[in-house]
Amino acid sequence: MDTWMRFMSSDGGIVFGRVEGGYLHEYESLDQRVPTGAVLSTRALTPLAPCAPGTVIALWNNYHALAAKLDKPVPAHPLFLLKPAGSVIGDGATIRRPVSYAGKIVYEGELGIVIGRRCRNANLADAAASIFGYTIVNDVTAADLINENPHFPQWCRAKGFDTFCCLGPAIVSGFDWQAGSVVTMLDGVERQNYPLADMVFSPAEQVSLISQDLTLEPGDVIACGTSLGVGSIKDGATVTVTIAGIGTLSNTLEATREIEAVAAARTAANAV
Repeated sequence: MDTWMRFMSSDGGIVFGRVEGGYLHEYESLDQRVPTGAVLSTRALTPLAPCAPGTVIALWNNYHALAAKLDKPVPAHPLFLLKPAGSVIGDGATIRRPVSYAGKIVYEGELGIVIGRRCRNANLADAAASIFGYTIVNDVTAADLINENPHFPQWCRAKGFDTFCCLGPAIVSGFDWQAGSVVTMLDGVERQNYPLADMVFSPAEQVSLISQDLTLEPGDVIACGTSLGVGSIKDGATVTVTIAGIGTLSNTLEATREIEAVAAARTAANAV
């Protein structure tokens, strides 16, 4: 297995490459995996989300256990929504509560598929070959917004706010997803622990079927959906999602005082 990460350098540039022993072996980019020859100490770099997806495809009802709990039939085709590129943050970054929203915010620990090459109408073999590697996702949701309007479920709005797609800390190629599990902790207390082998659609099946609906580009991410144990995050709480073999993704929902400071600043600006 190889571990790939993306960083900001001291001069503000972005570097991507394979990480080994505390050093980044730089490559041109995720889709142009040509080594530049540069070797950089990760101690001098600021970690970012491991890729910059143009699109994040987030699945719903993709685990047998959750489907059974919800009393929903497993779907014949992946059920998904899209999260915007602007929602992506990396490990250690802060989840920001929307100033206009005071309702429940929830975590969803998930496996993420990272696309390595353009993929359209792919069969299973081509879909599997299009997977560059796997990362960790926390698919954050402003849950009260989904059914706020009785005439139109607002899945994309509820899941698409800035900072509502946590990715990282790395992409691991060659990861054996069937042997893995997702463990989500909320302020140190375990909330989710479920096997990835319980997926309805395997990663290759997801890529193949979704590629029949839209073209997948290098760096795009498919969030494979979550299972039992989803819950709310209080302001100031920290969510960590761990998948052994990939790492741990940790993000904190900003504290109430920070939200109040932003709101007060906006009120003052509007009064001028």
